[in-house]
Amino acid sequence: GFEGLGLRADDAATMADDRNAAGAGSGSMPEPLPPPNEASFADEIRQRADTVLCPAAERRGGAPPERPWRAERRSLDGPGGRVAILAGCRTPFCPSGGELRHLDVLDLAGLATAELISRTGLPGEALDRIILGVVIPPLPAPNLGREVVFRAALPATLPGNTVNVACASSCRAVVDAAQALLTGEAEVVLAGGAESLSNLPVRYSSSGAAKLRRFSKAKSVGARLAALRKLRLKDFAPVKPAIVDPSTGMTIGESTERMVRENDVSRRAMDEVTLLSHRRASAAQAAGHLGPQVFPVAPRSGVPELVVEDATPRDDLVPEELAALPPIFDANHGALTLVNSSPLADGAATLLLAAESRAREMGEPLGFLRSYAWCALSPADQQLQGPAYAAPLALDRAGLTLEDMDLVEVHEAYGAQVISNLKAWASERFARLELGREAPLGVVDAERLNVLGGSLAFGHPFGATGARLILQLLSELRRRDARYGLLSLCAAGGVGVAMVFERDVP
Repeated sequence: GFEGLGLRADDAATMADDRNAAGAGSGSMPEPLPPPNEASFADEIRQRADTVLCPAAERRGGAPPERPWRAERRSLDGPGGRVAILAGCRTPFCPSGGELRHLDVLDLAGLATAELISRTGLPGEALDRIILGVVIPPLPAPNLGREVVFRAALPATLPGNTVNVACASSCRAVVDAAQALLTGEAEVVLAGGAESLSNLPVRYSSSGAAKLRRFSKAKSVGARLAALRKLRLKDFAPVKPAIVDPSTGMTIGESTERMVRENDVSRRAMDEVTLLSHRRASAAQAAGHLGPQVFPVAPRSGVPELVVEDATPRDDLVPEELAALPPIFDANHGALTLVNSSPLADGAATLLLAAESRAREMGEPLGFLRSYAWCALSPADQQLQGPAYAAPLALDRAGLTLEDMDLVEVHEAYGAQVISNLKAWASERFARLELGREAPLGVVDAERLNVLGGSLAFGHPFGATGARLILQLLSELRRRDARYGLLSLCAAGGVGVAMVFERDVP
């Protein structure tokens, strides 16, 4: 359709007139343009899944891979049994520059860590390790995991470290914690992540930074004055932060606009995903389903009012309002708007993991990690399509199918990315040509997908989102007394992760 090609209806009409005029002059019949793609969310997944791009297959001339994209069943059992997730909590998620702007990432991570320790009643001495994810660490404290030990008044002998896998950072922290439990390195680990996008480090131009370095290294008054005389006002202009992939030079939004065109995703469908996310998140807030996960936060010292819930879910969105919004990454032909893209946010989330034998002594676990899979694609292909490749492997390793999943959580970086991932899961063509599998993963019913809302509604504090997804999935599985859940998350750089969780249900 027109939107799938990056064209609006008026652009397409102009092209059609030009083509008809050219055809009339040459005596040849013009080729008719395809109708605009106005498919719904459901139709994109159920009827148009095979329009998703198969980039690796195209490079192979349309041939399937020599080695099928498959994995063997694996059992995640260590010396203490399975990996249990005992408990979790998170701050409210608030938009960058909003209610939590006075708290930096160390503040947020420290609060979430201290709250989880308080909730579980676990003595600090019982922890063996802390692992936290963050994408933009504070310059004075780059090892967030270690600094939180002191911020949360935990024993100084407790090791802490930090991981960064872009938006999948806290998922990596959880997997690293699981591996420590499975190898017997640890019995109890706190994992999670945080991000303060209100407090990004300010960078100056390379020339301005070089002049300031020369000034700081000058030994004499004369040398310092000489260095100062070379400074110009433009040297103090901050460099505007941008989430750019260094290998492609494209922002994540620009890469996703490519996915819209290459996977022929309709604007209507991505707006429907957005509307569903906000309505479900707002309903979950109103019903109190998120309350046990979120703890109140004082936005700054001396302010009595607490931030008690996520700030961005909206229950007043209507389709007409979404359809009228202008694109933000490609003004002429784009489809991504401020609302069908996840808002940048501040927040932190933490989880307590333990070996099963130890967990049984401490209380009833939320659930267990049954399997996980990581993959990476070329960012030059489809940067946020990693879940299309990771989910089949995670389900294979779990010995389960998509149909077995009671709930599915898909990170909503963009409405378009969600649809692209789901189309790939449902596409017979993608399964055969891209993965070398006999059948597609399957269709995710909307009734099982992001049932409490997703990142489009809650916002996206990069380092905390993965832990929020895990906590939300496990909490809702418990509330529904359901057994299996699948989580998937895309990340910058072409990284994808999928995880399968289970509960013991009679």
